[in-house]
Parts: sequence; C-alpha cells; structure tokens
Amino acid sequence: MISSSSQSWDMKEDWGAMGSQHVIARSVLVFVLGLTCMSTIWGSLGYAQKPIVYVAPIEGVIDLGLAPFVQRAIEEATSADASAVILDINTFGGRVDAAVLIRDALLKSPVLTVAFVNKRAISAGALISLATEKLVMADGGTIGAATPVQIGLPGTPAQPVAEKTVSYMRKEFRATAESRNRPPLIAEAMVDADVEIPGLIEKGKLLTLTTKEALDANVADFQANSLDALLLLLNLPNAEIRDLTETWAESLVRFLTHPVVSSLLMTLGIMGIIVEIRVPGFGLPGAMGLVSLGLFFWGHTLVRLAGLEEFLLVSVGLILVAMEIFFIPGFGIAGIFGILALMGGLGLSLIGSGANWDSILSALGQVSLSIFIAILVALFLLRYFQRLPFGKRLLLKTSLLSKEGYASSPEGDQEWLGKRGTAATDLHPSGIAHLNGDRVDVVSDGDFINSGQPVEVVRVDGNRIVVRLSTEPAEGGHS
Repeated sequence: MISSSSQSWDMKEDWGAMGSQHVIARSVLVFVLGLTCMSTIWGSLGYAQKPIVYVAPIEGVIDLGLAPFVQRAIEEATSADASAVILDINTFGGRVDAAVLIRDALLKSPVLTVAFVNKRAISAGALISLATEKLVMADGGTIGAATPVQIGLPGTPAQPVAEKTVSYMRKEFRATAESRNRPPLIAEAMVDADVEIPGLIEKGKLLTLTTKEALDANVADFQANSLDALLLLLNLPNAEIRDLTETWAESLVRFLTHPVVSSLLMTLGIMGIIVEIRVPGFGLPGAMGLVSLGLFFWGHTLVRLAGLEEFLLVSVGLILVAMEIFFIPGFGIAGIFGILALMGGLGLSLIGSGANWDSILSALGQVSLSIFIAILVALFLLRYFQRLPFGKRLLLKTSLLSKEGYASSPEGDQEWLGKRGTAATDLHPSGIAHLNGDRVDVVSDGDFINSGQPVEVVRVDGNRIVVRLSTEPAEGGHS
C-alpha cells in the first residue's frame, strides 16, 4: 500500500511540472508575437528610420588636401549605413594626382556616389564626376576641358605637356567612363583634342559639354536644379541630410600643401637654416627655418606625399650644403650632392600618385626656384641685416672689449687685423688667403671672392678671421 501511494504521488508532481512549462512557453510565444506585431504597426505608421544622405562640397582648386576629405566622407557614410554620398561640385580643376586619388576612392566606394555638377566640373573635376555612379547636372552646367597642362611661374601662361602625359590621362578618363558605363570615346575627347566624334566634336577641338549635351550623350543621368530635386530623383525625398565640412586640420593641410604656400615654406626653411649656421646663436632664423620645414613636411605627410625617406634626404642635403659653404674651400662634391639631396627630398614630397615626367620636372623646378631665392635672401640678410632698422634693434650693441678682460679669440689671431693679402683659393665664403707670406684660413664678409683677388682682414670673430675685397695691393709677398 505504501509503495503504490508513493508512485501515484510522483506522477502527480510530474504532470504539474509539465503543465508549468507549457504555461511559460505559451507566455514567451505570446510576448514575441506581440513585439513583432507592434514593430510592424510602428513601421506602417511611418516611424521607420529615415535614410541618410551625406553631402560633401567639391569647390575651388582640387588639391591633395581634398582627397582625405572625400575619403572621410565615404568612410563615415559607410559606417552610418547611408543611402548615398553626394558630391556638390563646382570647380575649374586642379592637380591631376589629387583627382586620381579621389577617383580611386569613388570607384571603390561601397556606398552609392552621386556627382551634382552645380555649375561646372572642368578638368580634374570632370574625372571626379565621371567616377561617381550617378552624374546629375544643374541647368547651365558644363563638364569637360580636361587636357593636362604644365603650370609655370606666377603670371605666366600654362604650357602644354608631353604626349605621353596626354595619353595617360586619356586612358584614365576612358577607363573611368567604362567602369561607370558611360561613353568612353566622349571621355577621351575631353582630354585629347585629336579625338574626333562626328556630330559632336571635330578634330583639333577639346570637348566640353553643356547640361543638355551631356544628357543627350548619356554622360549625365539626370538634370536637377536643387538638392531637393536631386533627392526626389534618387527616391530619397525624406532623407536625413548630413552636410560635411572640412575640419580645421583638413583646411590647414589644404593650405599648407597649396603650391604657393609650400614653395614659401621651403624658401623660408632653407633661408633660416643658412642664416642660423652663418650667424650661430642668434636663434630666430634657425627657429623660423625649422618651423617652416616642419610645417611643410607635416602637411605633405598627412596627404601621403612625404615620409621618412624624404625627411632624411633633406636633412643630409642641408648638412652637406652647410659643410660646403662654411668648412670646405671652393665648391665640390659635398655641395653638389647636398643640392641633389635637397632637390630630391623636397621634390619627392611634391609628387603624388599618377605622377609623370611633366609633374616631376615641375616639382624639381619649384624646388630649384625655392632654393635659389632662399640663398639670395640669406646672402642679402647676412650682408645688410645689421644695417636695417629692425636689425639694429635685434642686435646686441654692448661691446666686450679685450682691455676689459674679455677675449673671444686666440691672441695670435689679433695680429692679422687690418692686414692685406690675396685669396689663395676661392672664398665661397670660406677658404685660404696669403697674409704676410703665411697661408691663413679666412672667411669672406658676405661676398664671394675669387682666387688671386686682394683681400683685407676687417675683424676677428672667435676663431674666424674675416676678410673683404680690398682696393689696395697686398702687403709684402706670398709663398
């Protein structure tokens, strides 16, 4: 009897537990179904999340600092799962290498890219526009005229480039058009005047299309005169617009990498270091030179032009040039290799992807001009700085006389003061002079003096015997 009652009681407990599990399961099922129904109703009532569209302006000169901005726009749009990135384009063009970087980023973009040409996409702007998935133009817009040119000195007209450069850009435009299913021959005609398209452009003319012509030629997809109209064409009328602007760092980089600014930074950097080496201990020229070169390399490093190799080349070049000017008589191997290292390091910092011989020669010309101006200005400052009003205020006027117990040079060197002789070597500005029959290491007072010319010792600074060109014959002879 006891055994039978225990078994019956166990069976009742099992049935009760199973019933509780069924109740819990039904409750969970009802809860899940309720959430599903509520989300469906919520979405049907129009509370679904709006699509996101990023808008980035492409204005002014297309330079290397613009490429990181466009790349950031694509990356942010991808992270936000945006529906599109719209480039609001109004530019007459700019650097080819910058346009190539932007073009590559657009072709690899996982987000829909749209070019809104409002009002013009000329030269490099045309390549950027062709690289987007959708090309929309405003009424009165233009696109094309993309033949590469060589920019000369300020105030001089642009010069034509070599045929191989035109050929490269022609194929770059064609490949871009083919990847976006646009007429490749029309893209080539924007670059090369030798491309002829019957009924559209004759040979010898460079192709530029208006909005209507671009639509008829299947280059542009739509016409829209406002951003709202463009969003309507993209079936995104209620999209959340996120306007992108350059950060202060991106704006600063664009400023520092501008050709005029970068040339000025190179000139100031080299000039300041030369003056500091020539007049050690002053501080201001050296600090200005280091800051200028630092800003130059910082800006070009951020746009992926300069790196450790370029920095080391420039450093070695400055050291070799300083040795040649101030320690090695004449002008020889150290000076030649120093200038070559300077030109190589600074020139490579100006050249980006898509570089060709024309852009390389342009960069070398820009660097050569900066070095030449820097040397001229440095020589002027070294000769006339103490005579200028602001120079007099900066220089220390207190004299430390030897009769008061101060001595900055060996007593034996003071005997050369006022002596006349001849330059035994070229003084550029350091070298050797014959004074009273002795060969003496001297430094010219700013001017370069050729071998054999008469010189006169004007002062003794520390261990340096400073001479200048003399109008009187040398005293005694020389051996």
